[in-house]
Amino acid sequence: MAYVHAEIASQPDCWREAARLAPTVTDRLPRPGERVAVVGCGTSWFMAAAYAGLREHAGHGETDAFQASEFPTGRRYDRVIAITRSGTTTEVLDLLVALRGQLPTTVLVGDPASPAVELADAAVPLPFADERSVVQTRFATTALALLRAHLGEDLGRLAADAEVAVRAPLPIDPAAIEQVTFLGRGWTVGLAQEAALKCREAATFWAEAYPAMDYRHGPISIAAPGRLVWAFGGIPEGLPEDVAATGAAFVHSRTHGCHTVLTSWAAGRNPVDPMADLILAQRFAVALATSRGLDPDAPRHLTRSVVLA
Repeated sequence: MAYVHAEIASQPDCWREAARLAPTVTDRLPRPGERVAVVGCGTSWFMAAAYAGLREHAGHGETDAFQASEFPTGRRYDRVIAITRSGTTTEVLDLLVALRGQLPTTVLVGDPASPAVELADAAVPLPFADERSVVQTRFATTALALLRAHLGEDLGRLAADAEVAVRAPLPIDPAAIEQVTFLGRGWTVGLAQEAALKCREAATFWAEAYPAMDYRHGPISIAAPGRLVWAFGGIPEGLPEDVAATGAAFVHSRTHGCHTVLTSWAAGRNPVDPMADLILAQRFAVALATSRGLDPDAPRHLTRSVVLA
C-alpha cells in the first residue's frame, strides 16, 4: 500500500495530537495583537495562507502569508512563522538566515533534527505528523490544526469530521473526470489551492484553483461536461446553478448537485469543516493517480524537499 494512503488516513489522530500539543507551545506562537507573517513553499505556503485568513478573521491581528522566496524583508513584523515539513528547503533556510537578529522566528517542522530548528529562534516539532511520501498530506494539515487550536478552535469536532472524511465514499468517480477546478472563500482559498496541487502532484492531472467569487470572471469558461468544480466552505449565491448550466459536475461538502455527499458527525453541523473536506480531495487525487496507473508516492520531477545548489 502506498505510504500516502496510510498518511491520509492518520490525519484524525494527528489532529488530536496537535490539540494536545498546542497548550504546551503557546510561548512560541503568535500572541493576540501581534503583526505576523507566515511563510512556506508549495503546500506549506497554502497552509500559511489558510492560517492567515483564520487569524485575521478571528480578530487576533494582521496576518500575511508569503512564499518563502517572496518574503518582503524590508517589512516589519512582530513574528514570522515558517512551515516546513523537512526543515531543509533552501528558500526557507535562506530566509531564516536573513531574519536572524532582525525578526523573531518560529518554525513548525516535521524533523526535529533539521537545520531549520537551529536557524529559527523557536521551533515546534511535529514528528508524529512527518511523512515518507513525497506528496504532503498529514504534516501540512496537522500544522494548520495546531495553529487553529492555538486560535481557540475545537479540534475535537474537527477530528471527528476528519474521521467521517477518511471513510466516506468519494463524491464522484475520478475516472469520469478530465479536469477539476477547486474554489474557496476567505481562508479556504488556501485549501482550494492545496487540493489542486495534490491533483497535479499525485496524478499529473489538469487542476486549477480560484477564489469562488472570482470564478465567474473568466475561469468558468473552461467548465464543460466531463469536468468538475469542487468548492470548499461557503459558496456564492447562484454558483451551483451557473456551474450546472455549463454541464460540469459540482461538488460541495453539503451538495453534489442537490445531494448530500459528506454529513457531519453531529446533527445540525452540516457541512463538515472544510479541512475535513480537504481529506476527500486528497483521496480524490490519490484515486486519480491510481486510475491513471501512477504511483502517488513517487510523482515525476519531484523530491521530498527542494534543496538548491
